[in-house]
Amino acid sequence: MVVGGRPLAMDNLRRTLLGHDESAEGDGLLAGVSEATTLGYGTRLKGFAVCFCLGVLCSILGAIFLWLPHGLTLFAVFYTVGNVASIGSTFFLMGPAKQLKKMFELTRLIATIIMLVCLGLTLCSALWWKNKGLTLIFCILQFLALAWYSLSFIPFARDAVKKCFDACLA
Repeated sequence: MVVGGRPLAMDNLRRTLLGHDESAEGDGLLAGVSEATTLGYGTRLKGFAVCFCLGVLCSILGAIFLWLPHGLTLFAVFYTVGNVASIGSTFFLMGPAKQLKKMFELTRLIATIIMLVCLGLTLCSALWWKNKGLTLIFCILQFLALAWYSLSFIPFARDAVKKCFDACLA
C-alpha cells in the first residue's frame, strides 16, 4: 500500500525507528528525556551500519588471529567485541531501553542469558585460564546462542529450524 507517495511499510519503519510507535511512553519525565535524546532516522541507520560493520570486522579479525601462533587471546577478545558491537548496533534501531526490554522478554531470555554468560566465559577461558579448547567451545556456544536469539525476531524462524532438525534426525 502506498500513502503520500511512500510505501506504508516504510512509514511504519520510519515511525518505529524514530520512536513514534503506538506503544510509546506517556508524557512523563522519561518520555521527555527520550524525546530530547532521540536520534533522527538517517542517524540511526548510519549508526547501525557502522556499528554492525565494525562488529563483523572484529569477528573476522578474531577468526584470522586464531590461526596465528599464540593468537588465542586476540581471537577471543576480537570475536567477543565483534559480537557485542553487532548486538549493540541494534540499540541504534530501537533505542537501548527498548532493545534491552526485548532482550529479556520471556521468548529470548534463555538465549540472552546463555549468550551473555558465554561472552564472559570466552574471555575468562582465553585471558585467565589460557585454555584453547574451552575458548573454542564457549565461542561456538556464543555463536549458537546469538543465532537463536536473532531468529527470535523473525516470525516462525525458530519453528522452521526446529522442524528442519526434526526432519534431519528422523
